[in-house]
Amino acid sequence: MDKQTNQRGWLLVLPVVVIVAFSAILPLMTVVNYSVQDTFGNNQFFWNGVGWFSELLDPRSELGARFLEALWRNLLFSAIVLAIEIPLGVLVALAMPRQGWTVAFCLVVMALPLLIPWNVVGTIWQIFGRPDIGLLGYTLNSLGLNYNYVSNDLDAWATVIVMDVWHWTSLVALLCYAGLKSIPDAYYQAAQIDGASRWAVFKAIQLPKMNRVLLIAVLLRFMDSFMIYTEPFVVTGGGPGNSTTFVSIELVKIALGQFDLGKAAALSLVYNLIILIVCWVFYTIMTNAGTERRAKEGVA
Repeated sequence: MDKQTNQRGWLLVLPVVVIVAFSAILPLMTVVNYSVQDTFGNNQFFWNGVGWFSELLDPRSELGARFLEALWRNLLFSAIVLAIEIPLGVLVALAMPRQGWTVAFCLVVMALPLLIPWNVVGTIWQIFGRPDIGLLGYTLNSLGLNYNYVSNDLDAWATVIVMDVWHWTSLVALLCYAGLKSIPDAYYQAAQIDGASRWAVFKAIQLPKMNRVLLIAVLLRFMDSFMIYTEPFVVTGGGPGNSTTFVSIELVKIALGQFDLGKAAALSLVYNLIILIVCWVFYTIMTNAGTERRAKEGVA
């Protein structure tokens, strides 16, 4: 007897498809349309082909130079915050209690930074770091460090990095904690019977169980850090100079400041493509590493 397929189930997802079409596909096609055109105002557009993309990817042009500088800042920022937040989140998750009333307390405390809106986080650190009235800025200057994120590039970078670490390390910690909670107690009991050290337990039991959640944490934190806009814009405005002008801030400057819609559309498409490619590379490398590790363990 042949199995009959009922296609009417697609009607249930049709509203979602329509919403996605209006909220994602149509705006994307509008951006693509702008990226291949130029305008001189009065809503009159002229075909430009791949001219904006050629200028964007040419480091000798003004647009290309600005884009590449902002891109390197973005990559450096993402690399720094990932190098700090991933190990720190793992350490915090390992230190969190596994049972008792303190579990709920720790989870609430860890989730608090994630509940604060991005613009509020930027405002908090903008005031917190001010050398005249901010607790952090006043304390550092009292110690003779001459801290001022408005005029010093290094201070601005340190402020933005510390702010991001404070805001998002909780996400990594909570994801890792969920992975640790899924480990049966029998694993720890067997390790205790074998006399395994704390490092051996972490390497052989805890880290393999956190592989998947660490992959998710790395992907989420890379995308968030690479697309960061609100926090550094509120705190430094992209300054001093262009020292904290990331690609997102550069994109807003071109689109809203200069009202160059063609350049902004081309930049946004390349920006999105870079994020997709890097995320795919992250996912492929980490997935293959996990597969090779499990294969070696199976052979052993």
